[in-house]
Amino acid sequence: MTIAVSILPEQQLATLNAAYSRAVARRRWRLLLGVALFAAALLLAAIGAEVNLRTLFTYFGNFLSYFDRILTLDSGQRVWTDVGEWLWGWRKWLKMLGETLLISYVGTLIGATLAFALNFFAAENTSPAPWLRFVVRRLLEFARTVPGIVFALIFVIAFGLGPMAGVLAIAIHSTGALGKLFSEIVENADMKPVEGIRSTGASWLACMRFAVLPQVTAGYASYALLRFEINVREASVMGFVGAGGIGQELVVAIRKFYYSDVSAILLTIIVTVFIIDIATGWLRGRLFGKEART
Repeated sequence: MTIAVSILPEQQLATLNAAYSRAVARRRWRLLLGVALFAAALLLAAIGAEVNLRTLFTYFGNFLSYFDRILTLDSGQRVWTDVGEWLWGWRKWLKMLGETLLISYVGTLIGATLAFALNFFAAENTSPAPWLRFVVRRLLEFARTVPGIVFALIFVIAFGLGPMAGVLAIAIHSTGALGKLFSEIVENADMKPVEGIRSTGASWLACMRFAVLPQVTAGYASYALLRFEINVREASVMGFVGAGGIGQELVVAIRKFYYSDVSAILLTIIVTVFIIDIATGWLRGRLFGKEART
């Protein structure tokens, strides 16, 4: 009896060890299979996209040499050795940068307003009718699917060169992007307050105003600030098609091979984006808590 008692735990331990080893082996094989499938999919996608590593490494020096040129003044010196010569047009560039910020601000504000007006109709739990939800969702998808620079080009053709085209392009794209984000916030809202207000005979608009809106306002503001950060970068590029802002000066410098001007304008844009990212992140954290900073 004593022998059976002493041997049984060892048998159980051996059985558990064997089962654990099999489970570990199965997980290892699943991991290896997943890695193999991922690598195969990546390889097939790279072939389909005509990614040629030989070409990449052959001409990578051209990429580095361009950065060497934009960091060199006409005199042959590095740009940081003569900052006055490098940043000779800072007044003009700051003025155009201010135009870029205004384009981003106005476009974001219009887009956020339209997204606010439409998102309740796109959310599954607040839309008055399924057909209306379908129509609004497709409209928002169209607005965010077409690249902003394509909208900018269309508006430049329609209304001419200038900031107006950039504002309209950013407004439409922001409407689509923020409309989706806002509607997702609404779909995660607690519907019990809505049911309580509805039981009193309140209208749909009153339910949105008093039951849903107080829950989602902070999220709306946080996403709007985040979208403004993105739109500053978008507006900097839209100048390439004549939609105003500092991007218009950047494309001129690139086309005319003003190498040091390219790096100076890029520096101006990068520093501005850094400042805006830090400032809006700090503001979101102050208004809505540390979670919103991310």
